Amino acid sequence: MRTALVIGTGLIGTSAALALSQRGVAVHLADHDPEQARTAAALGAGTDEAPDGPVDLAVVAAPPAHVAGVLADAMRRGAARGYIDVASVKGGPRRELEARGLDLTSYIGTHPMSGREKSGPLAASGDLFEGRPWVLTPARETDTEVLNLALELISHCRAVPVVMDADAHDRAVALVSHMPHLVSSMVAARLEHAEEAAVRLCGQGIRDVTRIAASDPRMWIDILSANPGPVADLLTDVAGDLEETVRALRALQSSDEGERREGSTGIEDVLRRGNAGQIRVPGKHGTAPRVYEVVAVLIDDQPGQLARIFADAGRAGVNIEDVRIEHATGQQAGLVQLMVEPKAAPVLTAGLRERGWSIRQ
Repeated sequence: MRTALVIGTGLIGTSAALALSQRGVAVHLADHDPEQARTAAALGAGTDEAPDGPVDLAVVAAPPAHVAGVLADAMRRGAARGYIDVASVKGGPRRELEARGLDLTSYIGTHPMSGREKSGPLAASGDLFEGRPWVLTPARETDTEVLNLALELISHCRAVPVVMDADAHDRAVALVSHMPHLVSSMVAARLEHAEEAAVRLCGQGIRDVTRIAASDPRMWIDILSANPGPVADLLTDVAGDLEETVRALRALQSSDEGERREGSTGIEDVLRRGNAGQIRVPGKHGTAPRVYEVVAVLIDDQPGQLARIFADAGRAGVNIEDVRIEHATGQQAGLVQLMVEPKAAPVLTAGLRERGWSIRQ
């Protein structure tokens, strides 16, 4: 691939353009908002000047509702040898293109499983996709050359290619992305009018649950409008669990011992099913999740503290598998939770204490 055209210079489009430009591909940028394309160009993602002729690959990074229209326009004017889109739904756009009577041998639907709460070119990064799955949904008629171009793009972005059926992809992202986003928003919405005293008690748990609720609502309306059926089906199941859980909680308030036992059994059931589902979430490097020991260290909110603690862990000969930071409310301090192999926890604890760190149980 020597040349590419990226149509849509938001977070995903600009990030892909940055990755391609950094690897020597001549990237042309286009957007319905010319100012956004100029911003992406100023960041080093390419040029906002139109190409002289067909490019090797056109990457359509438009919202799902507009993908088919943008692709159809690009195909009819012969903008490229191959065409892909990076929308978060795949079945609908392909069916719309088929309905328009287009030759789809030069097209393949794709979806990089990466993003951020922020949108727009200023949020973009050339390493946004590194190590992340990038779904490809080829059809029987997909030309091998287009598939190879898509794989080359994914390689330049240092992502991991995953081949799926388009409709299976849409059901999967409904489960692991679209439905969780709505649930996160519903939980976060409970905080909007909550008493200030309650909000000040927020800890890492509520931060984890509500993090993705910070995303742009307009963008998510586009995404959910393109995949409403599978998301609604999943929310129906969640609603059933909620009804059962509410009944169980009400039973715990009963004066009847038998009803309280039933309520306790109902709560235990949903918690255990949650345990069973959570352990299926892939862990480090996409492997089966492992159980780590947590070594919690109190640190001051000052420059260089994290660098010091990581360096001291290295001196103790311990590999940090994961890390989380829980900030103390109203204080210039926090807890760094270092996740390590269980056998390494005593070694790390002793090594950090020896170097003056305050360990918390």
